[in-house]
Amino acid sequence: MGSSSHLLQSLPQMPPPSTVPANLPLPSLPSHFSSPGARPRISYVACAGKRSSSTDDYHATLRALNSKGRSPRKSLGQHYMLNSTINEELARVGNVEEGDLVLEIGPGTGSLTNVLIDAGATILAIEKDPHMAALVRERFSSTGRLKVLQEDFVRCHIRSHMLPLLESVTSSNAKPRYAKVVSNIPFNISKDVVKQLLPMGDVFSEVVLLLQEETALRLVEASLRTSEYRPINIFVNFYSEPEYKMKVTRSNFFPQPNVDAAVVTFKLKPTADYPPVSCTRSFFSMVNSAFNGKRKMLRKSLQHICASPEIEKALENIGCAPTSRPEELTLDDFVKLHNLLVKV
Repeated sequence: MGSSSHLLQSLPQMPPPSTVPANLPLPSLPSHFSSPGARPRISYVACAGKRSSSTDDYHATLRALNSKGRSPRKSLGQHYMLNSTINEELARVGNVEEGDLVLEIGPGTGSLTNVLIDAGATILAIEKDPHMAALVRERFSSTGRLKVLQEDFVRCHIRSHMLPLLESVTSSNAKPRYAKVVSNIPFNISKDVVKQLLPMGDVFSEVVLLLQEETALRLVEASLRTSEYRPINIFVNFYSEPEYKMKVTRSNFFPQPNVDAAVVTFKLKPTADYPPVSCTRSFFSMVNSAFNGKRKMLRKSLQHICASPEIEKALENIGCAPTSRPEELTLDDFVKLHNLLVKV
């Protein structure tokens, strides 16, 4: 990494952003789309009027990186948000308000952290890069609203960190409260983050993530009878109600990635609202086995559970053809099939 002046000279200048009305409504989409291959009418956020007290833009991001002699690391999937308006929209979509406890994954230079703290939240930030962890810890040390863990989120036991904090903020309230997740996460850990967070409906009420757009669409669409319909769609809808919120173009990041991004919300279901399966572990084991032979009929791919005639009979009992393939079954179909076939 070279000097600060070298970094500043080697990067292109960002043009001043255009503005849109601060109260411009952002349309959202239902969590499922009716036609296979359909794409949502997405809302592009460019820039809006209201700013937090310390706006994080292109030059502020460079100064923050230079202060630690750092440049973005591709191995960590680091792409820094340059548009404060998008950070504000993330907080708005997450309904972040005074007194909330928010988990932020990969705070980087703290641009989103800044907006969340301005909204009155207390933040638990998990940052793998020790230099960025130190930077964001120093930046907000005077607020008393930020705890930084220098850890790899994928290997972090998040529940053990969140529960004590959640108990401390709810101790004075009669009703139980839940934390929230609002994060611009590295694209390369998206599925790991989703798989770890969504089953935590006893800790979090909702999860708001800025993801690679293609990943966002795959997680939310879940269209039957398409090649995009996968076990992750069953998983997402088992634990949450997903919704695509808006597209964020690649020009809003530094360094600019090769793909656009999108904001997705996951409203987490409490445990009592999970689909009624006798054992979640055996349920997802069955689902994964079904999709391992994606073009195979279920009467073939699930033979390790029971004989083909029994599988065919169970499929007919739930209203499916005995020749059904996994991409033809809904979440509810899989739940019913599991409860008929798997003896726990």
